[in-house]
Amino acid sequence: MIFRGGPRGRGAVCAAVGLLLWLAAASAGADIVRELPAGPVTIEADRLAYEEERDIFSAAGKVLITFTGGLLKADAVTLYRGRNEALAEGNVYLLSDRDVLEGERVAFNFVTKTGTVDKGRMFIARNHFYVNGQKIEKRGEDLYRLEDATVTTCDGDTPDWRLAGKELELTVDGYGRLKEGKFFARTVPVLYVPYLLFPAKTTRQSGLLMPRLSYSRDKNGLDAELPLYWAVSESVDATLSLRYLEKRGFKEGLEVRYFPSPGTFGTFYADYLNDRKHVTETLGGIGRDWQADRNRWSYYLNHETATADGLTLRTDIRRVSDPWYFRDFSSFNYYLDHYSERGDERFQRVSFRGDESLGSLDSTVRLTKDWSLLNLTALVRATDDFTVPSNDATLQKYPEVVLTGFRRPLAATPLQLAFGAGYDHFYRREGQRGHLWEVGPTLYLPLGIGPAVQLTPQAGFRESVWERSDSGTDAGDRRGSREVFQLGASLSTELQRVYDAGGAAVEKVRHGVKPELTYTFIPEASQDNAPDFLARIPARHSLTYGLTNTLLAREREKDGRVTYREMMRLKLAQTYDIREARRDAAAPQPATRPFGDVILELDLSPYRQVALSARNIYGVNSGDWKQANYDLTLSDGRGDSVAAGYRYTRDILEEVNLSLIASVTSGLDALYVLRHNKREGRTVEATYGIRYRRQCWNFELAVSDRQDDRTFMVYLSLLGMGGGAGR
Repeated sequence: MIFRGGPRGRGAVCAAVGLLLWLAAASAGADIVRELPAGPVTIEADRLAYEEERDIFSAAGKVLITFTGGLLKADAVTLYRGRNEALAEGNVYLLSDRDVLEGERVAFNFVTKTGTVDKGRMFIARNHFYVNGQKIEKRGEDLYRLEDATVTTCDGDTPDWRLAGKELELTVDGYGRLKEGKFFARTVPVLYVPYLLFPAKTTRQSGLLMPRLSYSRDKNGLDAELPLYWAVSESVDATLSLRYLEKRGFKEGLEVRYFPSPGTFGTFYADYLNDRKHVTETLGGIGRDWQADRNRWSYYLNHETATADGLTLRTDIRRVSDPWYFRDFSSFNYYLDHYSERGDERFQRVSFRGDESLGSLDSTVRLTKDWSLLNLTALVRATDDFTVPSNDATLQKYPEVVLTGFRRPLAATPLQLAFGAGYDHFYRREGQRGHLWEVGPTLYLPLGIGPAVQLTPQAGFRESVWERSDSGTDAGDRRGSREVFQLGASLSTELQRVYDAGGAAVEKVRHGVKPELTYTFIPEASQDNAPDFLARIPARHSLTYGLTNTLLAREREKDGRVTYREMMRLKLAQTYDIREARRDAAAPQPATRPFGDVILELDLSPYRQVALSARNIYGVNSGDWKQANYDLTLSDGRGDSVAAGYRYTRDILEEVNLSLIASVTSGLDALYVLRHNKREGRTVEATYGIRYRRQCWNFELAVSDRQDDRTFMVYLSLLGMGGGAGR
């Protein structure tokens, strides 16, 4: 029998379905359904009946109720409207969107919003939770109690892991509390837990996060951390951590993230440790002899406020207690974990690699105001130099104020004007310090030669006025000025042609060639008695050429969308020094060498899975490479990847970095990381590991050797339950 009409009967059916749907949605942590199901409701059953006097609706025999977004199956469904109760019995199956509720008997009071499910099973789709219980009792809007319960995030009748306990209290979008529990690996019990608290939420809520346990042989010993997440408000949250390092002491940390408005956001982080480890060593010419406890700390503030009228405030304040901080705390380092080369994520904007190779650290506060053709920037910069024993002689710049005028037409003439003006205050405890005022206008005359050639002569002037505020007695002038003139011209064009590639993915390729030639003339300027905080501008008479080749591919995606990808960019540049060419090469002076270094930049990506970049400098006079930097990345659809890097700077640096991920099977990866200092003939890091992935858990095992430590790591992550690590 199929029921489709009848005002009172249909209203009763709708109410019953709505209440049962509410039960399933609340069980799954979804938005609570407060209204009756939208759209048509269809009931199929062997028998339908309505007792008007008792106001009871019943359906029996292969009951199937379908509604928008789901369905209900049962052997019998009864709605007691007078008692505000609904009852479904016999093989109950309720589907609401992707959430599922099953049981032998489901009873629910829609006034008190409580009910019970016998031999129940729930699937919560948003966090992929499977929850079973001999009896499921709904005690409140989001609170459930289960007897003889099991919890897992694994698919299948025999899950890879599950938690089982005598009693489970579950708060939807909150926490689960398991009593007299066991952890099962498939059917084998491996751990008994008398009491366990675990997360079962998908939205921001305060509470403990998964603890971390590790071991470091040389640096820290036993290393344990317990983090606490605090949802302060809708726009502010924080993470507090207490970390115990066996060889050093307790280290407290705090991270606060805030986003009060679309134009304002920021991150503040700080940590503190009373370090009881005593160390005596010398590194890079700087030594330390710490035979007593020391206060170690760091803090970081990244803040940005941008208004609609072009005003922006950004702070990047980062300080550490000593030059050894990043060397001692290289593992589980907040600054490395949040490092971002591009800095385009709001709360992932640490722009420096906080490791032992860091030579200095800058803190800046920048205020900018943009107009259509003007920019005003006020900057405060403080620098910590880690390569010297004392920071007293390090030059600081606060404040700096710069007004920049972008190129614009000059009145009704063909000329264009750009200018810059600024003020700097340089400060340090030891050495020259003082004030600097500068102004520099530049005139341009763009000239078109034919349809594709652009010639732009230019003439500029830069006036610098200084005044020293230190009490030094050296022979330099206490105040003075410097005038620097500059003449030049640029000549450029671009040739291009489009080729039909005829491929299924790559339809067309555009080849572009852009030659450039720049002439620069700067006469000798008097600056011998200028202070050392005024940057010297050497005389210059030169020609610089540049040649850039690009390949741009037009590609069509599988869904028909058209995209563009740069397959290649190759640029060569070199400077010819006219002053050097005209120099008298008579003995005993060396022969003239007018040709400067060749600069090569290459970005190559013939396929999306291949990327090669190079940034090299070749010394034509010495006949060798001054710098050679390569980065190669290869990947495939299976998950295999290779990332290789080579860094070389003549007489300073030569290192090789390698990272390999080999997909042995669909769920097993082999990992290898190598960082080798070829100049010093030592391996900085060598890490070997495996990573095993399943639908509901991951396992990683790695051994890492460094120059000053050996690390063993075991990492287990359970889907929906967080992870734990050991070193």
